[in-house]
Amino acid sequence: MDYNKLAELLFPCIDKSPEYYQKKFPERNLPDGAMVTRLGPSPTGFIHLGNLYGAFVDERLAHQSNGTFYLRIEDTDEKRYVEGAVETIITSLRFFGINFDEGALLNGEKGNYGPYFQSNRGKIYQCFAKELVKKGLAYPCFLTEAELSEIRKSQESAKETTGIYGKYAEKSRNLSYEDIKSNIKNNKPYVVRLKSSGNHNMPSEKIRHIEIDDAIRGKLSMPENNQDVIILKANGIPTYHFAHVIDDHFMRTTHVVRGEEWLMSLPIHVELFEKLGFKIPVYCHTAQLLKLDNGNKRKLSKRKDPELSLDYYRQEGYHPQAVKEYLLTILNSNFEEWRIANPDASIDDFKFTTEKMSSGGALFDLNKLNDISKDVLVKIPAEELYSFLLNWAKEFRPEILSLIENNKEYVTKILDLGRNGKKPRKDLIYAKQIFDFISYFFDDYFIIKDSIPKEVNDEDAAEILRRYLASYDHSDDQSQWFDKIRSIAEEMGYASKPKDFKKNPDQYKGHVGHVSTVIRIAIMGRTQSPDVWEIQQILGEKRTRERLEIMIK
Repeated sequence: MDYNKLAELLFPCIDKSPEYYQKKFPERNLPDGAMVTRLGPSPTGFIHLGNLYGAFVDERLAHQSNGTFYLRIEDTDEKRYVEGAVETIITSLRFFGINFDEGALLNGEKGNYGPYFQSNRGKIYQCFAKELVKKGLAYPCFLTEAELSEIRKSQESAKETTGIYGKYAEKSRNLSYEDIKSNIKNNKPYVVRLKSSGNHNMPSEKIRHIEIDDAIRGKLSMPENNQDVIILKANGIPTYHFAHVIDDHFMRTTHVVRGEEWLMSLPIHVELFEKLGFKIPVYCHTAQLLKLDNGNKRKLSKRKDPELSLDYYRQEGYHPQAVKEYLLTILNSNFEEWRIANPDASIDDFKFTTEKMSSGGALFDLNKLNDISKDVLVKIPAEELYSFLLNWAKEFRPEILSLIENNKEYVTKILDLGRNGKKPRKDLIYAKQIFDFISYFFDDYFIIKDSIPKEVNDEDAAEILRRYLASYDHSDDQSQWFDKIRSIAEEMGYASKPKDFKKNPDQYKGHVGHVSTVIRIAIMGRTQSPDVWEIQQILGEKRTRERLEIMIK
């Protein structure tokens, strides 16, 4: 077989040489040790937590090493393409502070190693498919769907590995030039397959193994690939296997971060790198994101778990800083220890390493995220929280926008409530919860949610509020204010101290805490809230008195 002649038959319009692309995309001029990483999502319209998880690793590795982080859109599958998906990818990741140095943009591209949309790189892929054909390392395959189905059935019946390899590849591998030319002349569809050098038709101990140093999992040893995988589909579009090898080489990617589900494809990718004569990048196979479900760990599911979608965190109103802080706790085993030692430091000061990443399943826990979110939000100034809440309302809760927008000073005071002492309250978690938590400050959203304590009957409750209202002086300081509540409690047969009631429950109706809870419910509608005196100062005298009067009636 004259492989040069075959290559020209298959790719008559490809006139660029591999050397042309090697010169066009030279090694990057970066400092020693700088890493080049990429995110390569498909534009399907669904961007999930796994994308953010991987992107965060990519971003940290590149930027901590003074390297480059780029966005490549892997849009070769037209059936999965969703209009507007690229915008969703970029804006969603930007919201979480993930910014790219180069690659696809909302309105074009940035960088010298593009195109960054795979759909625009067809001639590059075909150039190297042509080169493999020239070297006798790839061939056209004219097997029909019916023939492929028959081969699969035969393999499954014999309990063999499915695919085109060994004897199942011989028919296609051994076609003459004349047969191939005739098939093409007759418009018979074909794909281009890699001619694998692998041979599994021998004792397992004699099968060649590939060895890779994975940056997360250490040394990996796997049987070499023996499958004649498709590298170009019948429409000339490359498969993921082929495209990513070409792109990672010519975009000069040094580290490839991807999920563990790609481990099974690693032998294919290694063989492609070897046959193309390209240096293999450092692979970093991350652990799957898992969750506890009835005591069992399982993979996060698009169908079952809304928290898998990044939209969930935006709609609920999680602060991006909180989400990133939480991701670091599951990405690097030493992050929580570092955070304890550096409570006020920026997460950018933390030295992220692949060595501290787990190769087992990473357990994602919304409750843990909420706890971390409380710690993060309590350190964010109230003015900044106000802006965050305002922007969230603009996008997701327009019906409350005017309340927030027209009452900036009022809302900022509310958000700062109880946050400035030695032990600041950690009540705020995410925007939707924040508004629910503070909604009683707005008359249109004020409702009585909780019941008065069982220790206080209805008659006493009304009398407590009448006496409180009669003695109410908005200018009282906190000490004067509570002294009046204690006096009301004592006068009405309630212990002035909870411990007195606990020691002698038969001598009292209840204690001062039960009395103050009646007042709290009248003003806030809830049994749990920040300090009542501080809340009254924010509500103002008029609104405080109105709520007390309504409850008395």
